[in-house]
Order: sequence, then C-alpha cells, then structure tokens
Amino acid sequence: MGPGRESEKVIRELGAYSEWLGEISTVEPSILEERVKEGKWSASEIIAHILKWDEHLTNRVIPAVLDGKGMEFPQFGPFNDRAAAYARTVSPGALIEEAQDTRNQLISRLLELPEKVLVRPVSSNGETHCPHTGQPYTLIYIIGDFIYHDRHHRKQVDGFLEDAQ
Repeated sequence: MGPGRESEKVIRELGAYSEWLGEISTVEPSILEERVKEGKWSASEIIAHILKWDEHLTNRVIPAVLDGKGMEFPQFGPFNDRAAAYARTVSPGALIEEAQDTRNQLISRLLELPEKVLVRPVSSNGETHCPHTGQPYTLIYIIGDFIYHDRHHRKQVDGFLEDAQ
C-alpha cells in the first residue's frame, strides 16, 4: 500500500541530502578532509556520520518497528566517533558514493512501508514522547528529526565550503 501523502512527502525530503551529496562530489577531496571549524569534524566525517545513522535506521530501526518493538539508538558519542573514524579510512569520493547509495536504500525501504507502520506510536530508547515537543514518537516523526539533522550538517559544510573556495 505504501505511505500516505504527507508521509511520502517527508520521506521524499530525505532525497534532498542525496542530491546535495552529488553537488559537493566535485569539491577537491583535500578540502572535504579539512575540519569545517576548529574542534569540529571535517566534511567527510560529517558525511560518514550521517551515513552511519542512515545504516542504523535501515538495518536496526525499521526492522524493530516492523517487529512491533521500540526504536533503539546507541549512545551518540561512541557511535559518532566510530563514524568519524570510518571517514578517515575511505576516500571522500567513495564515501559520497556510499552515502548516496545508503540514503537511497533508506528512502526505498521507507517508501515500501504502509502508512500504519510509519505513524504507529513507538518508543525510542524506552521513551514514548519527544521531551522537546511532547509529540508521540513514530517512525515518520523520527525521520523528520533526521531531516532537521541533515539540514544542520549541510549548513555547516556549505558555510565551510563557501569560505574554502
């Protein structure tokens, strides 16, 4: 059956990140490996960070929700550190390609889900409601959070690239 119109709109918005990756794929690799700001990650590390969260959503969160279980997210610090370390093991070009593929797999997987799965209340690390908004957690709500997360990091990288070029 697939998602309803509003859910599909949210899911399709995830594609903006994949398009953006295509735009920055022409940036000199050495620039992508520079820190975007003192004490911050490089653009490559940011891309790996989002890639690893996309993998987690695809391989852990969606299957758990389909099994009627809650969403579980690992401790952010160690998870993010491993993602940043991964970025240092691959070329920026290969990383961008992998990130695009992974994001597109996530989008495809979400588009296969029925609306009732996307909007069904589900816990996130044992919590039923977002502490900031009071909204009940659903898979589509979490996807909206990840879109916000994408925008935050894209803004960081775009600001850095404007100054670097």
